[in-house]
Amino acid sequence: MPTLNLLEEKITNLQNSLIELQTQTAFMENTIDVLNDIVTNQSQQLADQQRMLQLLYQKLNALPNDSQIQPFDLFADKPPHY
Repeated sequence: MPTLNLLEEKITNLQNSLIELQTQTAFMENTIDVLNDIVTNQSQQLADQQRMLQLLYQKLNALPNDSQIQPFDLFADKPPHY
């Protein structure tokens, strides 16, 4: 019965292909979960950094105008070794 052997071989090949596809799908699902965690963490870090930057701007704006850093004047502010 060569037809039965051929049919069994095709079924075995289909089963192996299905197992391979299931394995690849499981790997891709894991990769997506890992990437999702990374994106979530980076999103939180970005939000934290934006909040810190806002606080720094608020502190800078709260300083009196005369306490702000003055620009460097090359001719008026010579280093002490000249």
